[in-house]
Formats: sequence, C-alpha cells, structure tokens
Amino acid sequence: MYCAHANMAAAAGRASRRFVKSSSQARVPVRWRGQATAAAATATKSPKPQIQPEVRKPKTGILMLNMGGPERLDDVHDFLLRLFLDRDLMTLPAQNKLAPFIAKRRTPRIQEQYSRIGGGSPIKKWTAVQGEGMVKLLDRMSPHTAPHKYYIGFRYVHPLTEEAIEEMEKDGVERAIAFTQYPQYSCSTTGSSLNAIYRYYNKKGEKPKMKWSIIDRWPTHPLLIQCFTEHIQKELDLFPPDKRKDVVILFSAHSLPMSVVNRGDPYPQEVGATVQGVMEKLNYSNPYRLVWQSKVGPMSWLGPQTDETIKGLCQRGKKNMLLVPIAFTSDHIETLYELDIEYAQVLANECGVENIRRAESLNGNPLFSKSFSVKLGA
Repeated sequence: MYCAHANMAAAAGRASRRFVKSSSQARVPVRWRGQATAAAATATKSPKPQIQPEVRKPKTGILMLNMGGPERLDDVHDFLLRLFLDRDLMTLPAQNKLAPFIAKRRTPRIQEQYSRIGGGSPIKKWTAVQGEGMVKLLDRMSPHTAPHKYYIGFRYVHPLTEEAIEEMEKDGVERAIAFTQYPQYSCSTTGSSLNAIYRYYNKKGEKPKMKWSIIDRWPTHPLLIQCFTEHIQKELDLFPPDKRKDVVILFSAHSLPMSVVNRGDPYPQEVGATVQGVMEKLNYSNPYRLVWQSKVGPMSWLGPQTDETIKGLCQRGKKNMLLVPIAFTSDHIETLYELDIEYAQVLANECGVENIRRAESLNGNPLFSKSFSVKLGA
C-alpha cells in the first residue's frame, strides 16, 4: 500500500480454515471455529456506527479505527472506489478519474473472492465483539472515566470514520481515544485513519468538543504477544507429533512497496518486533520466517512473498507449515481467501505440502479484549 504523511496532532490536540494431508495423500479440509464468521457477518447491514444498546451518556468514547471490509457483495464496488481514491493509501495519475475505472474493473473479481468466503467480510462483527468486551472491562477497571462506549470507524465502508466522529460528538463524549486496530504503525493504514479525523474537523472549520488522545501502535504489548502465542501453540499441537518440531512458522503480513519502505515507514520493523516477541514466548521452538503477502502491480515490494516462500520450502523438503497472520487482528479477505484458499488449498496441493495449517486471527479471544482494556487503561 502507498502512503502519505499523517498529521493527526493538529486536530487531536495531542491528547484456519486448516488443511491436513492424510496418509492416503488426499488433503482434507478441517473445519475451524472461525469458518462460518464471514457468512454470519453479512447479517449486519446497518451503516450506523453505534451498534451497542443505548446506555448512560458515555464519558469516554473509544474510536476503533480500521480499513473495514464489505459485508455484502453489493458493497464491494464502493469499498474499492473509496480505497483507490485514498491518496494516503496510494497515489495514482489523474486519481479522481482513474480510481472509478479501476474499481469498476476489479469489482467482479473481488466479488467472486468474497463469495468464496461466505459473501462478505467479518471485520465489523469481530470489531464489535472486541469492542463490547473492552468497554465492559474498562467500566470495571477505570470507573472514573466510565461509562465507556466503543465506536467503529472504517475508512472504506460504513460505518465510516467521519460517521463515527459525528456520533461521538452527538453523544457528548468528553474524552475520545483514537485507537488503531493495526498493531504495527504504517502511514498507509493508521496514518490514513488519523488523517481522516483531522480532515473531518478541518472541513467543518471547528475544533473538537472532545479531548482527543491517540494510541497509534502497540506491536509488543505483552497480552497481544500472548494471544498470538496461544493461537500458534494450539495449532502446533494439532500437527503429527513426529512432524511438530519441523513445522516452519510463516508469519505473514501485508506487504508494502519498497518506495514506501525506503521513505522510512516503521511498519516492517514493528512487524518484526511482534514476531520476535512471539518467538521469544515460544522459546524459539520452531524454525520461522517473516513473509509478506498481497503484492499487487509490477513495482518492487517488500519480500519475501508468502507464496514464493511456500514454494521454496517445499523444494527444500520442508513440507509442514503453519501460517500466522501477524499484522491482522481479525479475519478478513486476506486470511480467509488469500491464506486459506489460495495458499493452504491451491498452492499447497501444487507444491506437495504434507501438512499446512493456519492460526486463527485474534477475533473473539477474550484475552485480546483484555489487551485493549489494559492498553487503554494504562
């Protein structure tokens, strides 16, 4: 993803599906606890940022920032259009004209991918689950800042960041916390979301009524590391005992163009810090690699690429692998389709992989909600 400079300070006031090869060499899909989440997510179609029951007037509002994903196939075009128009994410020649053309051209293919994972993205569902768990804990941990209320602010689908801010202002929130759901900072993701807040107030020509603060990164938070470690260990325990120590753990994160990396974006280093924390917690029990996925276009991207690494490991006789989405807090198209289908099904069959599994994203893990709460209450 491309990026531009993020400047939130002016407005803020500085305040798996898994697949195992059987003895007969046929790969059998193993159902997993998150397999049906994409279909379930399509049931929620309301664009309103607030999806919690009405309670007392909130004193503290937590704006959970993320890219979002289309809940229905009909939402795909608008999602892509907003994405390609975002100059913080990418810069294109004649962008206002080219973005609609690209979005229209890519919509059928992306719709087909979403149809393969149940018809829509489960990001909103999991964000709501995480937010509900977080505010319940915060109300107990920090009664002087209660009541707490979470708001979902997506960049490219409803509820949009701007809609969530409006809702927070109407609710009379006193303290607002912009809380990125990207553990590792990049100006193309977190920076874009923070810029959206700045532009909202700049366009209105008003200062915020709320006192803003920001949590823009948390790549080495102990509870985040523990969550990843538990999900990985659970999957490792399901490999055949005689293969378990040989399983190569592939930590896969969304790649960046080298033009962005060379400008000093901290994302690669922060992803690496998360990986190091997890492997330390695992006592370096297995060989591992940090790999990168979702490269698009002909330009140079951060590598090695996840699919190329899978091929290379197979060629060297390493045919037991565990995929770990290390930069995602909830399952979405890049885990449910790219990792689970393109890599764990199609590519694994082509390469002759013996056993390949995928660690579930953090999703509804209660410990993950606790990590939110501890971070916010610190």
